[in-house]
Amino acid sequence: QSVSECLTAVCIVARMQWESRWSCTKVNAASTLKHYTEEKQAPEIEGLTVDTGLEPAGPTSSSSRFQVDLVAEAASAADKTPSTDSTLASGDKATPEGPEPAAGGEAKGRFRVVNFMDPSGASPPEVVPAEGFQNGDTVMSEGSLHSSTGGQHHYHYDTHTNTYYLRTFGHNTIDAVPNIDFYRQSAAPLGDKLIRPTLSELHDELDKEPFEDGFANGDELSPAEEAAAKEAAEPKGAVKFGWIKGVLVRCMLNIWGVMLFIRMSWIVGQAGIVLSCVIVLMATVVTTITGLSTSAIATNGFVRGGGAYYLISRSLGPEFGGSIGLIFAFANAVAVAMYVVGFAETVVELLGVSHPILPHDEINDIRIIGTITIILLLGISMAGMEWEAKAQIFLLVVLITAIFNYFIGSFIPLKSKESQGFFGYDSAIMMENMGPDFRGTESFFSVFAIFFPAATGILAGANISGDLSDPQLAIPRGTLLAILITGIVYLGVAISTGSCIVRDATGNGNDTLSAQFMANCTDAACKFGYDFSYCKGDDGQYNCRYGLQNDFQVMSIVSGFSPIITAGIFSATLSSALASLVSAPKVFQALCKDNIYPGLEMFAKGYGKNNEPLRGYILTFCIALAFILIAQLNVIAPIISNFFLASYALINFSVFHASLANSPGWRPSFKFYNMWVSLAGAVLCCVVMFVINWWAALMTNVIVMGLYIYVSYKKPDVNWGSSTQALTYHQALTHSLHLSSVEDHIKNFRPQCLVMTGYPNSRPALLHLVHAFTKNVGLMICGHVRTGSRRPNFKDLSNDQTRYQRWLLKNETKAFYTPVFADDMRQGTQYLLQAAGLGRLRPNTLVIGYKSDWRDGDMMNVETYIHMIHDAFDFQYGSVVFRLKEGLDVSHISEQDDLLSSQEKTSGMKDVVVSIDMKDSDGDSSKPLSKATTLFCHTDKSPQRLNVADQRLLDASQLFKRKQGKGTVDVWWLFDDGGLTLLIPYLLTNKKKWKDCKIRVFIGGKINRIDHDRRAMATLLSKFRIDFSDINVLGDINTKPKKENVTAFEEMIEPYRLKEDDMEQDTAEAQKASEPWRITDNELELYRAKTNRQIRLNELLKEHSSTANLIVMSMPLARKGAVSSALYMSWLETLSKDLPPLLLVRGNHQSVLTFYS
Repeated sequence: QSVSECLTAVCIVARMQWESRWSCTKVNAASTLKHYTEEKQAPEIEGLTVDTGLEPAGPTSSSSRFQVDLVAEAASAADKTPSTDSTLASGDKATPEGPEPAAGGEAKGRFRVVNFMDPSGASPPEVVPAEGFQNGDTVMSEGSLHSSTGGQHHYHYDTHTNTYYLRTFGHNTIDAVPNIDFYRQSAAPLGDKLIRPTLSELHDELDKEPFEDGFANGDELSPAEEAAAKEAAEPKGAVKFGWIKGVLVRCMLNIWGVMLFIRMSWIVGQAGIVLSCVIVLMATVVTTITGLSTSAIATNGFVRGGGAYYLISRSLGPEFGGSIGLIFAFANAVAVAMYVVGFAETVVELLGVSHPILPHDEINDIRIIGTITIILLLGISMAGMEWEAKAQIFLLVVLITAIFNYFIGSFIPLKSKESQGFFGYDSAIMMENMGPDFRGTESFFSVFAIFFPAATGILAGANISGDLSDPQLAIPRGTLLAILITGIVYLGVAISTGSCIVRDATGNGNDTLSAQFMANCTDAACKFGYDFSYCKGDDGQYNCRYGLQNDFQVMSIVSGFSPIITAGIFSATLSSALASLVSAPKVFQALCKDNIYPGLEMFAKGYGKNNEPLRGYILTFCIALAFILIAQLNVIAPIISNFFLASYALINFSVFHASLANSPGWRPSFKFYNMWVSLAGAVLCCVVMFVINWWAALMTNVIVMGLYIYVSYKKPDVNWGSSTQALTYHQALTHSLHLSSVEDHIKNFRPQCLVMTGYPNSRPALLHLVHAFTKNVGLMICGHVRTGSRRPNFKDLSNDQTRYQRWLLKNETKAFYTPVFADDMRQGTQYLLQAAGLGRLRPNTLVIGYKSDWRDGDMMNVETYIHMIHDAFDFQYGSVVFRLKEGLDVSHISEQDDLLSSQEKTSGMKDVVVSIDMKDSDGDSSKPLSKATTLFCHTDKSPQRLNVADQRLLDASQLFKRKQGKGTVDVWWLFDDGGLTLLIPYLLTNKKKWKDCKIRVFIGGKINRIDHDRRAMATLLSKFRIDFSDINVLGDINTKPKKENVTAFEEMIEPYRLKEDDMEQDTAEAQKASEPWRITDNELELYRAKTNRQIRLNELLKEHSSTANLIVMSMPLARKGAVSSALYMSWLETLSKDLPPLLLVRGNHQSVLTFYS
């Protein structure tokens, strides 16, 4: 049996070698049997023990990525005290200090990956705590165990240094089963992020290093993600609240604020019972829809601190989030003032009743009491969330007691209270108070504006989302239940007060009716023998102190024990003020942490175990104190209504927007929402804003839009996966598909260029020139063909694509970077010509730089270069060749671009695209660079002095980035290619940088028809609606060129001639086959006239266009298979040498211009 078990262990070793990337490990069967038998017989060793029969095979780090040890497991799975296993470098058996529990009831002799072999030679971690086992799949490192218990430190799980994998489905493989820790962000309050095995680890060949750079799976953190990681790492001892204490209590206290006891009765007096209920229901509808939307957003992923700001910014993006977050924090700060003023009003009124002889000024008294109150509240807030939460619970108990006290008192009418307007429930009073009685400047909407801030407490729980233990559960449950309970109470108070209290009362018990006046009295009070008719004076003003309209403290009169109502008022106002005083700094802190507004970082700092924003508390205190000095509740309340409504509108719009975008990431677990209801809620909030106060609504919208524009302009470096991104993608996809269903039309033609730039910053002049006429007009794709002798590293290719796309965006270049791997330059260009683009957004013009070093290198590169042009025509592309006499490629110049600072090109890589645009003086960057070679060196020292050629090259590379002065763009439209030669300069001169340049047109013609040809061209250009400054007809194109220029051409082509007349026919054919670029005598004679034309054109160009800012010229064509590459290249060289910047253009001979409407 022991032998069979040993052989089973050996088989497992073989299986492991086949299944994973672990290197072969030689196992001695006899040694394994001996050690295994000793372990079986040793009674003191139980649990997991390390077999020393295995030794890591292979001398190099690359040959063995993992250290594999054979593990024997005890049959029993009884709970034992965990012990530590030590893996010794010498291979000696490690003696456990104590027993270990078996990891399940699996068979003995399994394998476990103890540690990845560290290529640096660092010793592996020696302790693997048993507590780290997670479902038998993944063992967390020591760092994760500490961090997951709330430690302050964050440990990144780098798979090649400190990650352990156990069995998957009982088999020894590093492939991991689904685990929540793989899907976390870099750090989270609920646990640590683990990194799953990378695709390279599971898929690459054994001799390939999977960890050549960066993070596994490309999980490199952006600055914003690092900030979020720091925010998420919760310190030990942080106080967390459940849904009742954290959300329900806070929302109820905030909603039952100052309005419940000292304004609700006044609202009923003004609006009547019916309209008061309408006001409450309108506010409840708005808050309920917003509550549903808040619940949907809050359950669509983990919610951190920041409340409304966090919800909106993560849904709609930083632009909306940053703008609304600032005004929402400000609104909460002003709300503190509103609640404190309400509290101070009550205190002043009580002082006036109890000490009527004391001299006092009501406004100044409110200011003094309010200032003292907010100082005390500030002290409670800065003491910490735990103290604040305890205070909230106490205040809620007092508040609920006061509410019950009122309702109980409303059923106990007393004779002593009748003179103050309280007669108990009566139908006559109810009917009298049923309708509205607006007095002064009040109206339905002004009364609604005063009441609505009472409904703004629904986000009190969400605002401290970072302090909730489970925001996804707490926010929906607590918020919606609070809206329901408080709505019912508000309706009950409205109906109750309107049914038992009259609008006006004198408070004088002697104001009774005699029998003779009883018949003429129609007021409800007359039924009870009171005459309050003289409350209304002859001037129409009311001068009584009691009743719904006049006494803000009327609920104290109705209550069973009035001091409890006073305590309730204190509780309601102070609790709401306290909640807002906590909410505003928390929201503002979250805003500052995201660094949306530079300069506010100082308020992001938190203190203590709960990361309290003490600086934010001070700022909120100052804002609230400023508004407390207004000392008028009815003035302060409408100010914040619009700010809160703007926040609610955006929360509702967020849900609609996310649903409309139909992003797969929009999966809220709260299902009771509807996108159209949310949209209706957003519209309703906007309508209510203008109804309450139209100028305040306009001001709010202007502020929001101003902040939105500012944040959009600053472009913060954040990516939160907002619905704006999702909708943009959705619209782009929809429009692309719709565009593909429509045939192209000449009027809509635009040059869509595939520009062979290599790395985008390698050829700035080429990039800037093409971008000048494609920006906001057509598509621009920066193509890059990468070739090399080694196997392609597609991960590097993907990283480069991301890196250089960011570079293009950073430099405000509207283009796409598309690199490909290919065997050679031509093949890669063919890939791009066929596959670049999407639908109608595909290139139609190939743009390449002129190969200025063509005579220095291998002529097969010239063959490849010329065939790229032929391939473009075969694919029905237009072709453009750009020549700058200084050259194009600046990649060899050190420190020319910070992006490539300290970046290396790997061994064996060859950037063939670079070789296109090199001059003789340029370094050949197409040659392989060693791994130690740094392409660009970035040091703190001043840049080294460049030679003259490089300095000129660097200056010329920026030629088209700056504004062009007054000059000309000379268009040599010699052959009709469909109009592309004319369209490009027209688009160019329409741009701001080129608007001072005039178009001059040069055409070929006959000496005796110059005027006719000029008029014909002028007519054509006017029909095309293209402005021009001059038309020149060249009648001497076919004149013989100068003899010295012909001689220079012949000397240039001499090394590339085949000279077949001087050799045997077979030898000539063989040489032509091996060197297809050679020029035959027959070919040279056949195209003698065309050769002379190119030489003559160069002479004319120097004569007429030597001072032009840019020359755009028809590119000569060479018949494929008939003209050799060397001859065609010689034509291009002769035509374009010693000239200003030159574009050789040849369209695909399909019309791109039309004069029809």
